[in-house]
Amino acid sequence: VELCFPHLNTSCRKPKRPHSHSVLISIVLSFISLLTVTLNLLVIISISHFKQLHTPTNLLLLSLAVSDFFVGFIILFQITLIDGCWFLGDLMCTLYYVLDYIGTSTSVGNMVLISLDRYVAICYPLHYSTKVTPQRAGICVSLCWICSLLFLSVMIKDNLKQPGRYNSCAGECVIVLNLIERITDLIFSFIAPITVIVVLYMRVFVVAVTQARSMRSHIAAASLQGSVKVTAKKSELKAARTLGLVIVVFLICICPYFCVTIIDQQNLLNTSSVAFVICLAYFNSCINPMIYVFFYPWFRKSIRLIVTLQILNTGSCETNML
Repeated sequence: VELCFPHLNTSCRKPKRPHSHSVLISIVLSFISLLTVTLNLLVIISISHFKQLHTPTNLLLLSLAVSDFFVGFIILFQITLIDGCWFLGDLMCTLYYVLDYIGTSTSVGNMVLISLDRYVAICYPLHYSTKVTPQRAGICVSLCWICSLLFLSVMIKDNLKQPGRYNSCAGECVIVLNLIERITDLIFSFIAPITVIVVLYMRVFVVAVTQARSMRSHIAAASLQGSVKVTAKKSELKAARTLGLVIVVFLICICPYFCVTIIDQQNLLNTSSVAFVICLAYFNSCINPMIYVFFYPWFRKSIRLIVTLQILNTGSCETNML
């Protein structure tokens, strides 16, 4: 039997796995981590630098990119668990859980805000510019991050006071939540927000289909002013479809994670099943910027400006991106 710490009698045992498998998984996760960090950094730079992109919707995407950016670094922690052992100590184990929870919970919160943003834009287009402003979007994003931190501090307060208190052997990274804490986390981090997201986007889908039919019937006889309105509606519908795809991919990637955490009471991260669903949830942070590349011309243009270092030119922040 191979131990994580051969010189300790209390050491955890390493799971039996071919060395080639561990190397392959390490390479794949490292690539995903690098790609996640790079793509989300491009999103952060793009929206932060170019003033024309400072819209309420893009501010929500910026917040999502920040949480996904940190997830890219969290993947590096997961690489250390490939051999089934945690060598970074109890304090770093707690930090790993903190970053992991904040990344997950803020992503869920951002998805709720994005759904709400599209709901108002599609269902109440005449009131969108007055109800949804960059200032209000910024306040909502700040509250999302603050609530995530406060909720986390309450949920794992015992683990924060004494890191590693639930480890059964040296080399283990475990955090245990009691039944009430798990149910509370399930309701506020999964059931409630996912329900809100699904309900809002079902409403958006119904209204979007109705508007699409209405536009097709009016395009032939549209005047110049009407054409502008139709173009604006098309833009909103395209944004709704793109962000709808982001939300669908998010649900596919995140649902298995919550299902496994419900079943596995101790949430042992060194088991293969839990490791797989965690990696799937992390991979969602890499997929989001890829969706932007395919569906947002402004993101493709900003990538060209960033890569060619044109953003360093004076006045580049005023560049027309749309």
